[in-house]
Amino acid sequence: MLRAFLLASLLGHALPGWSQRSFTVTQGSTRYYATITVAGCADDHCEGAGTIKLYSKQTKQLVQTFTSEDLSFYLDAQGQQPTVNTVQLYGEQSTLIFNDFNFDGTEDLAIRNGNHSSYDGPSYDVYVYASRSRRFIRSPELTALASDNLGMFQVDKAHKRLTTFQKDGCCWHLTTEYEVVPGKGLSEVLTLEEDARGGENVLVKTRRKTNGRWTSTTRTYPIKEYYKE
Repeated sequence: MLRAFLLASLLGHALPGWSQRSFTVTQGSTRYYATITVAGCADDHCEGAGTIKLYSKQTKQLVQTFTSEDLSFYLDAQGQQPTVNTVQLYGEQSTLIFNDFNFDGTEDLAIRNGNHSSYDGPSYDVYVYASRSRRFIRSPELTALASDNLGMFQVDKAHKRLTTFQKDGCCWHLTTEYEVVPGKGLSEVLTLEEDARGGENVLVKTRRKTNGRWTSTTRTYPIKEYYKE
């Protein structure tokens, strides 16, 4: 679809039913509001190349400008606006996600860049705020985390963990937790593998790192008991 938008632009024609749209997003961040311009929208769906301009709520001044090859988002039913900060594993994942991804006390930003994660799910460019330069810097490590798994990772502020999910069909799932080590990056601290491909049972393998050392457990449960909820 992005190629089609670019081709239409070069030819000077718009795609039938699609038109460029701009939105102002004031929710989701305590410090910023944003304007979003996207190549095309039809009904409640927008996609294509986009520009995000981030402004300070306090000074109203432009903080930084970002671009995305494919914002790809749906508008909410109430106000026909892009959602913000929604991260549902198998559902809606917003265009913009504000959060403290590296647990340094400052707000960071993830921007939708298409559907390039597992199972053609949402993918993101992740930017962390650098206090010295007062700018958002793209993090290759966090961007990979939000592109190589099932959409955007989840953030556990209480335990300072980032959680990703993977699957293979209906019956194999992998949950991985990471901690952010200042000055070093991500460190894997937990994996939970659930394998129900064998029939009536699910094989659960748990690996956990404590004080730098890994421990592992393997257990088998009846599927009806394990997934009873």
